[in-house]
Amino acid sequence: MKRLWLLFAQTTTVLLATYFVVLTLKPQWVGGSAVPAGAPESISIIQAAPAPAGSAGGAPESLSAAVRKAAPAVVSINTSTTMRHPFGDDPWFRFFFGDAGAQQQSGLGSGVIMSAQGYVLTNNHVVEGADAIEVVLPDARSAAAKVIGTDPESDLAVLKIELDQLPVMVLGNSDQLQVGDRVLAIGNPFGVGQTVTSGIVSALGRNQLGINTFENFIQTDAAINPGNSGGALTDVHGNLMGINTAIYSRSGGSLGIGFAIPVSTARQVLESIIRHGQVVRGWVGIEPGELTPELAQTFGVRVEQGVMVTGVLGGGPAAQAGIRPGDVITGIGTQPVRTQSELLTRIAGLAPGQAVDFSVHRRGQQLALRVTPAQRPRPHQPGAR
Repeated sequence: MKRLWLLFAQTTTVLLATYFVVLTLKPQWVGGSAVPAGAPESISIIQAAPAPAGSAGGAPESLSAAVRKAAPAVVSINTSTTMRHPFGDDPWFRFFFGDAGAQQQSGLGSGVIMSAQGYVLTNNHVVEGADAIEVVLPDARSAAAKVIGTDPESDLAVLKIELDQLPVMVLGNSDQLQVGDRVLAIGNPFGVGQTVTSGIVSALGRNQLGINTFENFIQTDAAINPGNSGGALTDVHGNLMGINTAIYSRSGGSLGIGFAIPVSTARQVLESIIRHGQVVRGWVGIEPGELTPELAQTFGVRVEQGVMVTGVLGGGPAAQAGIRPGDVITGIGTQPVRTQSELLTRIAGLAPGQAVDFSVHRRGQQLALRVTPAQRPRPHQPGAR
């Protein structure tokens, strides 16, 4: 009896030990669903289907289609300039300092192919003074470029290259831009290769920055760096909205404040240079001033928007039409005038010799004076007479 009890106890001990081992290592063998304490909880994961091309998977629409449309027409521009010491040809200078020789200085920028004929638009400061200009396309083709014309007053220049089957930028309507619209900046910053950045329109009509004579900039926070100058600012559909021109920076890098010339201005400059070899602008001979409450009270002005005429050139188109100091110009043709930059832009866009009505407010009276603009004199260039 004692032997049977000992056998039963040993058998029970072995079975219990086997049960605990199986329960620990292979719980599914005993049909239970319990998870040992401290074990990680099982999680069911549903993998989302791959997002279709051109989609951002629930986020705003991808900008890849806009890049594919616009980027092929944005080129890199490499320039080289021979720098000579101003006294390099003086015998005494060469006696004491030897032959300083000529040094090659290189520069880089970006440009936009505007037509299948090979016209490329860029900034004037990118190519100014260059002895040789090379345009490099995103498809690795390159060509020497010829300067067709420059316009320092808008900081734009038109080049021409001789290549076949050129991609061409599609022009948008910069007048329809609104603050908050998404935009892309495409160019060749620091010479690293074509780069695309995105942002929004931060402001419109920026002026009095001391960059150009005619300032009506689009401000954007899309990253613009050295080398982006002359590149494209496009909308989310890949249409050209402006030519990237300048950045506000204390370090030389992007701080989220960049400026672009609106395509409406760029197109006017392009067409005028191609047609006339220079930009032909209207001119009426007035000195504009800000319409302040003090001036409005002094001259009896009862309008809230417009530009005060502070001076009129004797014998000029404005004087001949009867415009006087103290008048407030509120419109030119069918377009309103609210700021000095708008006034300068409107006048510059007038065709010389074609009369247009100026809406003028004078001491409580609203007048329509017909002015025949002349051609704006070319700015004085160093060494010119």
